[in-house]
Amino acid sequence: MSRASVARAGLAGAASVFAALGDETRLQVVGRLCKEGPLSIVDLSDGAHVTRQAITKHLHALESVGLVRGEAREGGRQRLWAIQSRRLREARLYLDRISEQWDGALARLKRFVED
Repeated sequence: MSRASVARAGLAGAASVFAALGDETRLQVVGRLCKEGPLSIVDLSDGAHVTRQAITKHLHALESVGLVRGEAREGGRQRLWAIQSRRLREARLYLDRISEQWDGALARLKRFVED
């Protein structure tokens, strides 16, 4: 696989993560899971301004891009949802690369203006 193909694959993966996090409710769910650890749908819907069914749909959207994972507990009656930190790290690395590119571009612009 070429370097360009790897870069495109990384961009596509990051884009799906950013698209999933573009929804305020999903972003709040991710924030809670990061802060509080694995939670059930009942716990996640407590204090939320949406129904349990809506939380379930948001969790499935996050799961589809690899940001969360559900695990059955108590004989399958309850499902605990946990963050998948690898996907968050990948997105962060992509943002770091963009930041470095911007820093470089701004440094070149500064040198050009000063010359």
